[in-house]
Amino acid sequence: MDPLKQRFYEKASALTKEMKALLKEHGQLKADEVTLSQIFGGARGIKMMMWETSELDANEGIRFRGYSIPQLQELLPAGPLGEPKPEGLFWLMLVGEIPTAEQVDWLSEQFRLRATVPEHTFTMLDSLPTDTHPMTQFILAITAMQTDSVFAQRYAEGIAKADYWDPTYEDTLNIIARLPKVAAYIYRRSFHGGQHIAPDPQLDWAANFAHMLGIPDPGFQSLMRLYMTIHADHEGGNASAHTVHLVGSTLSDPYLSFAAGMTALAGPLHGLANQEVIKWIFEMLDELGTRTPSKEQIADYINRTLAEGKVIPGYGHAVLRQPDPRFMAQKKYAEANLADSDIVQVVWKVFEVAPGILNDLGKVKNPWPNVDAHSGAILVHYGLTEYSYYTVLFGVSRALGVLAASCWSRAMGMPLERPKSLTSEWVKNFIKKQQEA
Repeated sequence: MDPLKQRFYEKASALTKEMKALLKEHGQLKADEVTLSQIFGGARGIKMMMWETSELDANEGIRFRGYSIPQLQELLPAGPLGEPKPEGLFWLMLVGEIPTAEQVDWLSEQFRLRATVPEHTFTMLDSLPTDTHPMTQFILAITAMQTDSVFAQRYAEGIAKADYWDPTYEDTLNIIARLPKVAAYIYRRSFHGGQHIAPDPQLDWAANFAHMLGIPDPGFQSLMRLYMTIHADHEGGNASAHTVHLVGSTLSDPYLSFAAGMTALAGPLHGLANQEVIKWIFEMLDELGTRTPSKEQIADYINRTLAEGKVIPGYGHAVLRQPDPRFMAQKKYAEANLADSDIVQVVWKVFEVAPGILNDLGKVKNPWPNVDAHSGAILVHYGLTEYSYYTVLFGVSRALGVLAASCWSRAMGMPLERPKSLTSEWVKNFIKKQQEA
């Protein structure tokens, strides 16, 4: 058994035993009360699932196993130019421990060894029109690789429930290892005439992804380490994470579960929002006829956008009530590395103007930027201007968190998820009874 798998097994066995004992003694305690507004409002804020890898606080933002993003940047083993390697975050999410540099190097090597993609996956991709949306290609490629699922094979052979975590772990490492090659293949066939770039075995996971995309700038490799780290997880209630959890609860293997999660990430109200932000900025610059608009011009354009009944993409969040720490991490990176970029300057001016306008509306609970408000501008600076591809980058990163969480779900024996639904007639009768009482 490899060292990470062994440590996960020890941690998962201990926690599973502890949770069973707690549930036996305290299982009837009420953790929350549900209102009709929550039922009709997409189950917003209802406490109803376990998610070990991260926790989202409305005021403090995301914490990975208790660590904030600035703490991760300080504590996780880093690559050249100082940004943390995402392999280290995966280790942390899986076993709750900050890894050593040697452990991160071991995991980088594991990803290199497991990165071979079945040839039929590329054959399938090449059968699609090159203008097929990159997320559609990404989802199909993940599904095509399911033929190699260790979990599906061992389940068909017969495996004890207590051992489900083991093939889930194997699939998890294999999927994460393969995704950069698959995602880069999609990018090069869609936007660069199918001129593919071979992986560089000397590079770590994120830097090798940057290399295969065809952007050799060391700054872009450093950005990809940061990008893959900060986008990796956002607790379990967001649409893509919850979808992976739900589908996985049926014992669909990690390939199918992750593919399902990516269909959720492709929605405009979720991961696709990052392409909507940069599209909105490009449209604004085209209409204003300048790449260096004033704050007054930006404020006027924001007001016109709102007057048309549209939202300002990249602003607001379902949970957060402060600027997204992931936005601030990217802003800090940009301040240190590309403060003179025109497109980055536009993002910062929007940041100075938009919250005040949105706050004055009196309707917006969170007028602050989320992660999507900044990421596109930095990618544009490095030459990755094809914004329809941006959600694929998000998806590669999100695999780290949702698949680590899938290992925990199988190790803890989490059951088939089956919430109770209501009819409108039930709701009306319920209200009537409450009024009569």
